[in-house]
Amino acid sequence: MIRAPISEAGLAGPPEVALVGRCVSGDDKAWRDLYRAHYPVAGAFLRKLGVKERELDDATQEVFVQLFRALPQFRGEAQLKTWLYRLCATQARRVRRWRTVTDTLGNWFGDNAPRSTLQEFSEDSVLRQVTAALDQLSDTDRLVFVLYELEGLSGNEIATIVGCPVTTVWRKLHYARQNFRAAVGGEEGSS
Repeated sequence: MIRAPISEAGLAGPPEVALVGRCVSGDDKAWRDLYRAHYPVAGAFLRKLGVKERELDDATQEVFVQLFRALPQFRGEAQLKTWLYRLCATQARRVRRWRTVTDTLGNWFGDNAPRSTLQEFSEDSVLRQVTAALDQLSDTDRLVFVLYELEGLSGNEIATIVGCPVTTVWRKLHYARQNFRAAVGGEEGSS
């Protein structure tokens, strides 16, 4: 898409660029219009990416929080919908990772406790358990663990952030997983 300049009034260029310009300038009606137009698109796409119905509202809201925070950087070089899809993909990955973490924690609490046992824990108590387990990891191990397990970054991306070889990332992740498992009461040697 050709980049269309936004005039001071925010009305030049294609309607989508004009709408973004109005949003960035603080027009509350424009924010509502953007939300109404794109919420169904985001929700449907998240559903297709595997976000469960019970997680959908929170995931969609988080996509729009990210969209609204980053909207001033939107340059109009691509369609807003394309950018929204990218945000949805990232959020769906986070939701799946969180689901994996909660399922794993469900297995670690009690001898392979069924998912319903985990649901008896409040979100706050699970968060406290996870935070306490993360607090027991070294700073680098925690960083690698969080970037991989919770943020979904690749080994190469983590190596760049941490400033170490990729093989070191995998070693640190292995030991961080063992230590995390031990800290939440799971068996250290299980995978």
